[in-house]
Amino acid sequence: MGGNKMDRETLLEKMEARLLTEAKKTMEKASEKEKYHALSKVVMEEIAPNWIQSEERFTNSKKAYYLSSEYLMGRALTNNLINMQIKEQVEEILEAEGMEFDALEEQEEDAALGNGGLGRLAACFLDSAATKDYPLMGYGIRYQYGIFKQEFNNGFQVEKGDDWTRDGDPWSVKRRDRAVTVQFHDEEVVALPYDMPIVGYGKNTINTLRLWEAHGKKAFDLETFNRQDYQGALEEEIKASAISKVLYPDDSTEEGKILRLKQQYFFVSASLQDLIHKYKETHEDFREFHRFHAIQLNDTHPAVAVPELMRLLTTEEELSWEDAWEVTTKTLAYTNHTLMAEALEQWPVDFYKKLLPEIYEIIHRIHNQLLVELRDRGISSPEEFQIIHHDSIKMAWLSIYGTHSTNGVAELHTNLLKNIELKHWYDLYPDRFNNKTNGITQRRWLLKSNPELSELITELLGGDDWVVNLEKLQGLRKYGEDEKVLERFDDIKREKKRELADFIQIHEDITIDPESIYDIQIKRLHEYKRQLLMAFYILDRYYRIKDNPKEEMYPRTFIFGAKAAPGYFRAKGIIKFINEVKKLVNEDPDMRGKMKVVFVENYRVSYAEKLFPAADLSEQISTAGKEASGTGNMKFMLNGAPTIGTYDGANIEIVEEAGEENNFIFGLRVEDIESIRESYDPKVPYEKVAGLKRVVDTLVDGTFDDENTGMFQDLYDALLKGAHWHKPDHYFILQDFEDYRRTQRQVEEAYRDRKNWMKKAWANVAGAGKFSSDRTIEQYAKEIWELQKG
Repeated sequence: MGGNKMDRETLLEKMEARLLTEAKKTMEKASEKEKYHALSKVVMEEIAPNWIQSEERFTNSKKAYYLSSEYLMGRALTNNLINMQIKEQVEEILEAEGMEFDALEEQEEDAALGNGGLGRLAACFLDSAATKDYPLMGYGIRYQYGIFKQEFNNGFQVEKGDDWTRDGDPWSVKRRDRAVTVQFHDEEVVALPYDMPIVGYGKNTINTLRLWEAHGKKAFDLETFNRQDYQGALEEEIKASAISKVLYPDDSTEEGKILRLKQQYFFVSASLQDLIHKYKETHEDFREFHRFHAIQLNDTHPAVAVPELMRLLTTEEELSWEDAWEVTTKTLAYTNHTLMAEALEQWPVDFYKKLLPEIYEIIHRIHNQLLVELRDRGISSPEEFQIIHHDSIKMAWLSIYGTHSTNGVAELHTNLLKNIELKHWYDLYPDRFNNKTNGITQRRWLLKSNPELSELITELLGGDDWVVNLEKLQGLRKYGEDEKVLERFDDIKREKKRELADFIQIHEDITIDPESIYDIQIKRLHEYKRQLLMAFYILDRYYRIKDNPKEEMYPRTFIFGAKAAPGYFRAKGIIKFINEVKKLVNEDPDMRGKMKVVFVENYRVSYAEKLFPAADLSEQISTAGKEASGTGNMKFMLNGAPTIGTYDGANIEIVEEAGEENNFIFGLRVEDIESIRESYDPKVPYEKVAGLKRVVDTLVDGTFDDENTGMFQDLYDALLKGAHWHKPDHYFILQDFEDYRRTQRQVEEAYRDRKNWMKKAWANVAGAGKFSSDRTIEQYAKEIWELQKG
């Protein structure tokens, strides 16, 4: 094996050797799972030499480091083989030996290291940086159980531990030699790193994702064990290991909040210590540290990097405060992912004093330094800038002040940051603010998940350059009226729809019609994403059909996929409500041939790879001004699904690229919301919009049963009464309902003209070039990190 070729005999011999030594089985006797592990380890052997060479090649270069609490990586086997450009060869070799490659791929557990767009964006960035020859290393936590494995029990979300490494993890290398100690006030924790290779497409660049696992300083106390205190002998290890057990542990209690804070400091401190240790191997002057390191904070979860880097530089490396501050701000950069004030992270001062007293003192000093700077600049009322305010630490303020760059992730988002949400900071530091519209990697979201469409694109463009330069898709525009091309495109879409129908039949035990409109909303469950609006529409459509059975309706399959955070009561209520609607619709014989509802269980990357290519319609219906960007909208677009959505996030740029006439925009815009916010009364649409009251009242009139949890009453009250922290219908679901319903009628009318619909779908594919994470990472590398290619 070597280069871009895989030698048949060597591959099979190495797999056989792995099976003999690790499973004590021959190829004939091995299970699919065992063959998958053997193949993966052989592929890792192929990766390793280039991985080491890549690290050596960038030894004296400036490198970037991505600090993120999430990495939603997806399966590695096929993605790595595609990027190594040997997938077809490996597939042919295995299938010649009677092994089904797809069956082996299905044995891989999704690495449970993320939940939503934040983590998937991080994964796309790592892929793009390696492909574009930029040295970017990821740092995070190696969660044992990740977010959770979602199950539905009578319509309620139930969280089960997702022990994704229970059968081993062939894609990680334990690096005990790089372990470091993280110090809390009354506890020392060992951070043990595991390295995962990030293979760039068709290149020799292989970057690293380093994930930290937490262990007790004294993992086992023999003396205590010999006193028959068996639990006490393991107490330190149990307490420490909790830090890397679960992504986003339930933080509805103080203990849960403390654990989250521990997680943040744990991986940030370990990562910064790691960088400092490596720097000291070849350098002495820490005043030059920023010339070799660019560190990106992915949202505010790693914001404690500001005081922690100050601590390490001043206390450990003995820089003056002034020199350390200059190095820190020049090294660190911050990505803001939210416009919602309630989502801008804050921590009680008491938590920091209790857990990280030294870090708190540094934050307090930074806070005072800012106040002096504001005074010197003639700002007489500094309250809105205060990092420590009302006994809370504002992590977004700390991130802005302690870095040299703050970026939004879509044009609208960045403009709202500069002009409204963070205007006071923008006025203070205009040079620090910039936009980096998010992107997705076309290697996973088209080349891997939709090979049939990929082949058509390659044929039409006369080559596969688009795989590393998605802007080439513009060349597809000239085929927008070509009936033969559109027919082939339609055939591919129909095939992907049949594949999804088969998959859903097996995994959800629901039969869906491949000839129906696949109307899909898949994303993290949050009120602002308005899964509830779509559920209300489905229920309204159901009642209208019941009232008028002869009403024409193009058959439609509504598909949801989402997980709610374990402590997010209202989001769990929405899941239960959707599942109640699903049960009502699917069990009613009058709906046969008209409507089906699917809520896919345990939505994850490998499931998403089947959903995006099959979609006819992309639901991007967040309240305008709430979705910073979105990346699912880009994956739908790339696979030829028009968007029904609000003028929000990257939707705006999507319709600019593909044409508003090829998408379906509805609802209030940001400026509309601002103009009615104070006067808005949701009881007006509730009472006056035909059919709306009927569907909303099902929350409380006994139509559906939430088993006395209070979930549905809470949803009803949130819409019509509000709560102590928000006004009624805070996300304008009722206000936007009528326009959403009207626009859905437009969707149905447009879909009846299938030829014209495929033109809309094709325009979306051809316009998707801007939304590659390759483009985004080039902008980060040149405009924020100042990196050179390898």
